[in-house]
Amino acid sequence: MATDIPISTEPGTEVVSKRSKPTSRAMLIWRRLRSTPRFWVGGILLAFFVLFALFGNTINIYSPTDQDVFALNEPPSAQHWFGTNTIGQDIYAQTVVGLQKSLLIGIIAGPCASILAAIIGSTAGYFGGRVEAIIVWFINLLLVLPSFFILVLMAPLLRQLSWTAIVVFLVLFGWMIMAQVVRNQTKAIKDRDFVRAARYMGVSAPKILSRHIIPNVASILIVDATLGVVSAILAETSLSYFNLGIQKPDVSIGTLLADGSGAAATRPWLFVFPAGVLVLMLFAISLMADALRDAIDPTSGVNRD
Repeated sequence: MATDIPISTEPGTEVVSKRSKPTSRAMLIWRRLRSTPRFWVGGILLAFFVLFALFGNTINIYSPTDQDVFALNEPPSAQHWFGTNTIGQDIYAQTVVGLQKSLLIGIIAGPCASILAAIIGSTAGYFGGRVEAIIVWFINLLLVLPSFFILVLMAPLLRQLSWTAIVVFLVLFGWMIMAQVVRNQTKAIKDRDFVRAARYMGVSAPKILSRHIIPNVASILIVDATLGVVSAILAETSLSYFNLGIQKPDVSIGTLLADGSGAAATRPWLFVFPAGVLVLMLFAISLMADALRDAIDPTSGVNRD
């Protein structure tokens, strides 16, 4: 956005104006973000949980696998801040490790699904015709297939693999809706002058997609990737809760919730602390995604701050 800056001259001379450098889109988005309380609240909360996941156990004398036989099913205390489970394991230490795993899965799966959606959706929208028809048919097929049922069938195989198999599964079944959005956006962009000029100059289709199409839909992809982190963490937690995701002795928030749900009434610390960490972290990411969406597209909703 260019602005006129008046410049004073000697008396009797003509007043001229100097045109300032146009403000970039990224700077406009940042200005909107930094004036949004939701962004700062979510950012501070998320930074806290990231630091908690990375360094939370450095101040704890117990590891996730240590068993304190003198503190079985002990409620929160000065020695065990989140209490212990039936075999004396420290719930605080396990919550930190579980948060690491859940957060890692979400940070990888969410953006990867958005990248896959960008590639497939832009390809379908740019080429059109038979290519688009095949891709749309494949997308509709995946949307119709019940992913949970497929996971149940694959569960015996997934139990033998590491947590990276969960990431791959979440990515493969998490890109279709955004790919449809990118396809529609690409169809609206591909006939613009700058894309036509690149095509007439002999620029290859992959370069046009990477240099002109995808950057112009990057804003919605950024929001989708942020929300994708939330979706991936919730999906992993649900799968692990039903013993279809992370397998013991590995730990995630989902496995902790599964272990503590049966004793939530009698020993609430087994369930409340992992659940509280999960809810607050997802709340923080959702606040940031909501603020980012409004900063990128100010017309997406009424100003709520």
